[in-house]
Amino acid sequence: MRIFNFSAGPAVLPTAVLEQARDELLDWHGRGMSIMEMSHRGKDFSGVIEEAEADLRELMGIPSNYKVLFLQGGATQQFAQIPMNLLDGRSADYVVTGSWSKKAYKEAQRIGRVRLAATTEAGNFTGLPTGLEFDPQAAYVHICTNETIHGVEMFDLPDVPAGVPLVADMSSHILSRPMDVSRYGLIYAGAQKNIGPAGLVIVIVRDDLLGKAAPTTPTVMDFAVMAEHGSMLNTPPTFGIYLAGLIFKHLKAQGGLAAVEALNVAKARLLYDAIEASAGFYRNPVAPACRSRMNVPFTLADPALDADFLAATAERQLVGLKGHKSVGGMRASIYNAMTLEGVAALVELMQDFAARRA
Repeated sequence: MRIFNFSAGPAVLPTAVLEQARDELLDWHGRGMSIMEMSHRGKDFSGVIEEAEADLRELMGIPSNYKVLFLQGGATQQFAQIPMNLLDGRSADYVVTGSWSKKAYKEAQRIGRVRLAATTEAGNFTGLPTGLEFDPQAAYVHICTNETIHGVEMFDLPDVPAGVPLVADMSSHILSRPMDVSRYGLIYAGAQKNIGPAGLVIVIVRDDLLGKAAPTTPTVMDFAVMAEHGSMLNTPPTFGIYLAGLIFKHLKAQGGLAAVEALNVAKARLLYDAIEASAGFYRNPVAPACRSRMNVPFTLADPALDADFLAATAERQLVGLKGHKSVGGMRASIYNAMTLEGVAALVELMQDFAARRA
């Protein structure tokens, strides 16, 4: 029986996609072996990665002057790899709105000169900064457009100086809604939320930002080299790319990102409305204008009830709801693959639990 998995990542994947992968695991398209056993240099896998890229470009409307890279590792590796590739002897500005952008800033400090342009840490990362001022000579401005731990999402981008590229960590909400890729110089995302299994990271980078890597950058971490080799300088994460390709087709079959967004809005509204209607029994600390549609942290008015609440969720096969240790409480991650039925089951449990303790 499939449970309702609210884990922040690795996260729930569409059942239909998992079933297709299961059916093709021993025999992919009549080849008598799985995609994991095929040479990444062969025409079969070349077709898989090329089709995955084409579908991603269609879904996101990626302009032709951007390269799409399917790389090993995760978003955390990009915290170092991006300054290695983009600093180009200059400085960069970082906006810190949660744990992940804070980690990105800290890691970039190990690579070169970076400046903290703004932080909302004093407010416990429950909102977004205002009145931002950036260095017009910055190599780039880095933001995290959805903070997985603190549940803060950017729906409006900061105004950056003309000619300064905007770099965005979109790991936990990429493909959740339409986005104008042309407004970014580089987008990166770990796969284990809305794209596929852990171990794959996707980088979407504008052509003019390639070829700026520091001389000390390892060859395998040079975006320009990886782009030149079609993400296959070395053996890529073949199964992750294959499964990502299945996800992209699944999203297209749902009607694309506009349809995906409509469902995500409905799921988030259902959960946030339940929190607001609980008369304080449940609370979400994030400013309403920037509440994440993907990651919904909430606390119980009485923390002593946390263990009982988690036990009750487990009884109903609702898992992965314990909040991050740095925040506490609960967190419901309701990524693309989480169904409206699953969110409704969580809301029903929340209402029943509160009623029994009123």
